[in-house]
Amino acid sequence: MNKPELLAPAGDWEKLEYALAYGADAVYIGGQAFGLRAYAGNFSFEEMKKAVSWTHALEKKIYVTVNIFAHESDFGDLPSYLKQLEELGVDGAIVSDPGVIAMALEVAPGLPLHLSTQANNTNSYSVRFWLRQGIERVVLARELTLEELQVMRSQVDGGLEIFIHGAMCMSYSGRCLLSNYLTGRDANRGECTQPCRWGYALVEEKRPGEVFPIEEDERGTYVFNSHDLCLLPHLPLLKPIQIDSFKIEGRMKSVQYVASTVKVYREAIDTLWDEGEEAFQAKLRQWLEEMDKISHRDYSAGFLFGKPGAKSHNLESSHYVRDYDFVGVYLNNQNRDECPALSDQHSAWIEQRNHFQRGEILEVLTPQGASWSFEVKEMWDIEGAPLEVARHAQQKIRMRVPEKLLPYSILRRSKSHRADQRKM
Repeated sequence: MNKPELLAPAGDWEKLEYALAYGADAVYIGGQAFGLRAYAGNFSFEEMKKAVSWTHALEKKIYVTVNIFAHESDFGDLPSYLKQLEELGVDGAIVSDPGVIAMALEVAPGLPLHLSTQANNTNSYSVRFWLRQGIERVVLARELTLEELQVMRSQVDGGLEIFIHGAMCMSYSGRCLLSNYLTGRDANRGECTQPCRWGYALVEEKRPGEVFPIEEDERGTYVFNSHDLCLLPHLPLLKPIQIDSFKIEGRMKSVQYVASTVKVYREAIDTLWDEGEEAFQAKLRQWLEEMDKISHRDYSAGFLFGKPGAKSHNLESSHYVRDYDFVGVYLNNQNRDECPALSDQHSAWIEQRNHFQRGEILEVLTPQGASWSFEVKEMWDIEGAPLEVARHAQQKIRMRVPEKLLPYSILRRSKSHRADQRKM
């Protein structure tokens, strides 16, 4: 039974590198137009060219989002953009609008097309329809149960992709009007302001200004605030369905999020497919513990076992669970050109991403092997001056480490451990 493709988000160049280093089979990126993540880093044409070359050199795949709901004004620049994607050799364009699809088939016939989840395909008839229109793979709607996935796979020969991890939208397949209505920023044009995460209260139309709380506390209620999707424990149920691609959501998320989720799902897929379910279950707890270390909302299985109830929404707040701080990345040879050479194998150059100081315990996440921890005992700035605190954003720091760091290692700090240290 073939393994599914593990598809990871790459909101910018750094995240692309980390996704591939931590085990993704493919990445999806956005250009500077026609995608649904206007505030992600996104890629210029030259960056996209470099990304395609980098990804293909690793014998992996790269897809580009072109999934806006297009207006007439978009079609002036769209043909040349689609031709550029075809010429670059991207492995697929993720599309949702029938007009965009028709244009792509006309001007870039060699460009493979994947149908976005925005097209909300929830049955085998619609999937087969789109496959007949020239679509190679359909990203299924998130609102499908396990039983529905089984039926659809049995009825469809073409490529199928599902989301297995990430944020869930309260609107059907993400087709939301709230942001446009409340802020003038259109979610279906890539500018969502996430008003579903805001607090709300009830106002009766004939009593303007009189607010009725509909939750137990004074902050209002978060009736639209869905939990995050995590299908990690349910991979054994998904395995026999033979979905072609497992997709992680999160082009706007951090490097730590990308690295951690990709590493866990890489290990989980390899273990389940190569060693069997018993080996998978033996490691599941440690993978779930790793998932808890990234910034996330409470997890749920989404629609996998039926329509989500109240337990799949956080009605008390829109806050993330953040038990760990992402504090730095290891600067390996490819990205530390301005840093002096190191003669000491027990030193490493680190780029700071969050405040940390001497005496704190940091954990190292690496592409291979288990995480490990060490105490920060000595560190220096780029001029060689000793440091007590790394407080400047993206500051380059030389640090004493007990063992050699692997390329793309990430440093993070347990918030509970830091709190314990402060009490001492």
